[in-house]
Amino acid sequence: MALSPTNDAALLQEVDEAVRKDRLDTIMQRWGRWIIGGVLAALLAFGGYLYWGHRQEAARGEQAEALIAAMEKAASNQPRAATAELEAIAAGDNGAYRAAARIQQANLKAQTGDLKGAAALLGQVAADGELDPALRDMARVRQTALEFDTLKPEVVIARMKPLVDAKDPASSWFASAAELSAIAHYQLGQFDQAGALYGRIAKLPDIPQSLQSRSVQMAGMLGVDAVADRAADSAAAEQNAAAPGAGTNQNGSAAPKAAAAAKTEEAN
Repeated sequence: MALSPTNDAALLQEVDEAVRKDRLDTIMQRWGRWIIGGVLAALLAFGGYLYWGHRQEAARGEQAEALIAAMEKAASNQPRAATAELEAIAAGDNGAYRAAARIQQANLKAQTGDLKGAAALLGQVAADGELDPALRDMARVRQTALEFDTLKPEVVIARMKPLVDAKDPASSWFASAAELSAIAHYQLGQFDQAGALYGRIAKLPDIPQSLQSRSVQMAGMLGVDAVADRAADSAAAEQNAAAPGAGTNQNGSAAPKAAAAAKTEEAN
């Protein structure tokens, strides 16, 4: 008697399952220990990674507390105790805390008149490739300012060149770097370059009033009318703001009025 299609399908399924089971048994006999060992190794590695991350986080917390304690001791006129704690932090492997500790050490040395030692510490921060570029730029500018009287003008110009020639002239340390370079150019008798740099500084928004006034005066003395440049820039900005459609919303009301109304509502 012939088998029905249903029975044929069931028989084929049983044979297929038997073949797969036989293959699986063969694989486990040959490679089972290696497979189990690999799974266990992966689990152990993952657990180790989680533990390492936890230890790193705990270490960062400890370093933060140690740095705060050292800074408090420095502020309370305990330089020796502060220096000892800062040296321990600076010897660590966390770049940010290492840099912060060295900068604070440099501050303490500068306060005692050890400008050479302070500059050396800032030089270590500036040369640390693991740090954020902005932090390294700050350290380089401060190092150069402390060493300025002992450096040749050409060295100052070369050291500040990456900051002075940066594509973003409004970067945090451009003004300080440009002023150091301008003074160095002036010492070399390169008055055109010095005047141009002072003029660029004078045109920067949101710089300290003392630096702006000094830059305007020096630029004027060197033949650059920085006052006129600032006035021209301000007039251009006002003209752009007053242009038809500028600063208006879809209903045609001016943006400054909307901002003023918003501030009034916040005040109320």
